[in-house]
Amino acid sequence: MAKKARVIHTCTECGYSSPKWLGRCPECGSWGTLQEEHLLNDVTSSPLTSTSALTPTTAAKPITSIDAAATHAVTSGIGELDRVLGSGVVPGSVVLMAGEPGVGKSTLLLEVASRWAQQGKKALYVTAEESAGQVRARAERTGALRDTLYLAAESHLDTVFGHVKAVNPTLLIVDSVQTMHASGVEGVPGGVAQSRAVTAALTTLAKTSNLPVLLVGHVTKDGNVAGPRVLEHLVDVVLNFEGDRQSSLRMLRGLKNRFGATDEVGCFEQTADGIREVPDPSGLFLSHRGRTPDGSAVTVAMDGVRPMLAEVQALTVDPVNKSPRRVVTGLDGNRVPMVLAVLQARCGERTNDKDAYVATVGGVRITETATDLAVALATWSSLHEKPLPEKTVVIGEVGLAGELRRVPNLGRRLMEAARLGYERAIVPAGEKITVDGMRVQQASTLAEAIGLLA
Repeated sequence: MAKKARVIHTCTECGYSSPKWLGRCPECGSWGTLQEEHLLNDVTSSPLTSTSALTPTTAAKPITSIDAAATHAVTSGIGELDRVLGSGVVPGSVVLMAGEPGVGKSTLLLEVASRWAQQGKKALYVTAEESAGQVRARAERTGALRDTLYLAAESHLDTVFGHVKAVNPTLLIVDSVQTMHASGVEGVPGGVAQSRAVTAALTTLAKTSNLPVLLVGHVTKDGNVAGPRVLEHLVDVVLNFEGDRQSSLRMLRGLKNRFGATDEVGCFEQTADGIREVPDPSGLFLSHRGRTPDGSAVTVAMDGVRPMLAEVQALTVDPVNKSPRRVVTGLDGNRVPMVLAVLQARCGERTNDKDAYVATVGGVRITETATDLAVALATWSSLHEKPLPEKTVVIGEVGLAGELRRVPNLGRRLMEAARLGYERAIVPAGEKITVDGMRVQQASTLAEAIGLLA
């Protein structure tokens, strides 16, 4: 009997499949995202009932005889990227890097290819979004020109495989997976069927040839990786490259990593000459070193497992209108008013009749509660026009009763502050920590912390 076509409708956002078209996806709630796909089913034979066996391409081996050295990570030449990946690029791995348009994904991966080629190894950069001339111009501007860096402007997957066979690279970069087209698969590039087929084919290539593959992925308006969720399951590592258009800071975070932890963060800076890694990002978030101006407090925030010094600034002025304003930038907009309320109720500071503007320095965004004490003391400093003591960091969570609660990784935070020359710290009471060269003072309540500033 001839093969029979079956029609299904698949969501482009989450990969949900339905036998009929629906206006709204019941899985992710997106509207108008179900696209029609045609599948061919052989009604005479079913994989569920078939018992025929195929000859395996490679024989099964005892696990003790497998050579583990073949999967040891190789450095990419960029320390911040290696930090997020675990220890480097693993041969045969597939890495999907997602991010908003213009954040610098292509520039970063071009730099990765350049550093790879600088080690004397071949790298193949496939661009399906730009012409070869455009990528060449960017490489010249960023200093990424190398003799062993090969460039191909292709959008057809079969042609890409031909380039891989001809060049025989040790690193393959595809920009991007949503613009590649696979023959024999229905749908437009970027659709569910095409994205899934392209990713599956490149994953098979990586596993069979031990070739590491780096893929560029688009994101949706919600910030999630575009395409069906199956893409994230097919690849080994999913990275998110994020940053504010108004700031030069770029952060690389791991969302999935089969070879390492996902709580590492890589810091980069977007410059006119390309992407520059920032091994010590604390200096980007401080407007001063030493004397602290009034209305300013320095704290230590944790981004993953990485401690970073950040400065919180507060400005209190007489309100223009009858209702005082609360303007927050870089911090939790719901938590800052709560801290100001505790400052008034438990410490007697008049904050309800002042406009309060609270922000972080350098465009960094902090959402953890360990910065509560910095917000409170920066506001106190602004109200009294009295700066905090020099070379002092403040760390702690403020409760509604005015108590200071302990925060995780306090020792690591204090050691980072001491490394950068800070000599005094005000922290919550209850955990005895000593740091060479630093005077650590403990306070049980917010009022006690303010008393230590006198």
